Amino acid sequence: MNVSFFQELLNSIAERGRLLLERSPDGVGGGALQELASALLSGRGEASGVALAGEILSVYRRAEDSEKIEFFRYLLDELRPDQDKIAAAAQAYLVVATSKTLTELETAVVSPRQEFFRRLNLAPGATGCIVAMRADLIALLPQAPELAPVDADLMHLLGSWFNRGFLVLRRIDWSTSASTLEKIIEYEAVHEIRGWEDLRRRLDPADRRCFGFFHPSLVDEPLIFVEVALTSEIPGSIQELLTAERETEAVTNPETPTTAVFYSISNCQKGLQGISFGNFLIKQVAEDLAKEIPSLKTYVTLSPAPRFAAWLVRTTNEDAPGPDDAETLTLLEDPSWAAHAQQHESLNQFLIPLAAEYFLKAKTSYGKPVDPVARFHLGNGARLERINWLGDKSAKGLRQSHGIMVNYLYDLKDIESNHEAYINEGVITASKSVRSLLKSADKSKNNKKRKEVEMPENATVEVNE
Repeated sequence: MNVSFFQELLNSIAERGRLLLERSPDGVGGGALQELASALLSGRGEASGVALAGEILSVYRRAEDSEKIEFFRYLLDELRPDQDKIAAAAQAYLVVATSKTLTELETAVVSPRQEFFRRLNLAPGATGCIVAMRADLIALLPQAPELAPVDADLMHLLGSWFNRGFLVLRRIDWSTSASTLEKIIEYEAVHEIRGWEDLRRRLDPADRRCFGFFHPSLVDEPLIFVEVALTSEIPGSIQELLTAERETEAVTNPETPTTAVFYSISNCQKGLQGISFGNFLIKQVAEDLAKEIPSLKTYVTLSPAPRFAAWLVRTTNEDAPGPDDAETLTLLEDPSWAAHAQQHESLNQFLIPLAAEYFLKAKTSYGKPVDPVARFHLGNGARLERINWLGDKSAKGLRQSHGIMVNYLYDLKDIESNHEAYINEGVITASKSVRSLLKSADKSKNNKKRKEVEMPENATVEVNE
């Protein structure tokens, strides 16, 4: 489809609609958001409907947070399903269960808010604006939790509009448009990109790849992207993977890559929170890379453990450590401890077994792994392959996980069985080496059972590695 032609057609319809609104006796073009929303649902013609949708978006962009909350509350209170119609349709279906009565019941329970957002999406560029609108709503929910039904309707629609069938996988390289590359720098949520030269080192060399999902309505806006390193072994340190010296070494001593390392996955659109793209992205990128580079045999991640440090604090508060462990923990109070970690081998011996416990035993109140990145990869069918000591020495890595990083292995022949075991039985698939660390942790505690510490599952956590 010629997107520019379609966009011009919408703009033309919108312009004719604005002229109609200017001649309209009720003059709704300058009304409040609530009045405009009511007019949009009143069944006007297509041209005026497109213009109304554009006017709503224009007024909304200029609104203050308090006005946005008032608007969302209008959608909550005034555009709700008719309870009497639902009851009547449900009763009719219970009396005679036919396709007709079922359709009437389905129609009755659909929220008018969904029809409002569908009509709103008629305006030129509306899809991106509606995604931004949901990002606003998510940010406002803590102070107005009663708006959750509005968010549910928006998420339902966006889940359909951003269905995998509409997404396009593109490789992002140094020749990609500057506007998209700027967004890659902006949206990178795992390992900060420090300017254009740092970005070039991640995109341009022969042993680097970057892929993203795009949607036809958001032409230059990536929805999610993954950065990939092609190596000859499974890495354990992000600094070694991203160091500037690595590029020179790769050119001087090129190697045939056998391993594809997914070292950063970043969600880009806050308004699409809760709509998962990462599982499709990793699997499709792995398939494409296998076709492009036949020498690749291993597909792994190099992932952070963003909640390990917080879990460790809670655990040690609940189960007071012995004198030796307490003394070891005090070493972490020195901000520069990682610079001379070789002098603190006791930290390694203490933290790595605890990390195994964190990944294999620590659960949320819903019975899922505490670590959000673990939930994502295990749910995709990956195996917890290795725990790496001081894999990330950045300030962020030390703060979140005391530098610990992990490798999740995507073994293509086992993905489905691992996924089924995790979803249906809660089984965490892990390598023997990781499970042996857990035995070491139990032994170091002299078989004393550590009190189970539940942590709430943070529903707002994005799968930003």
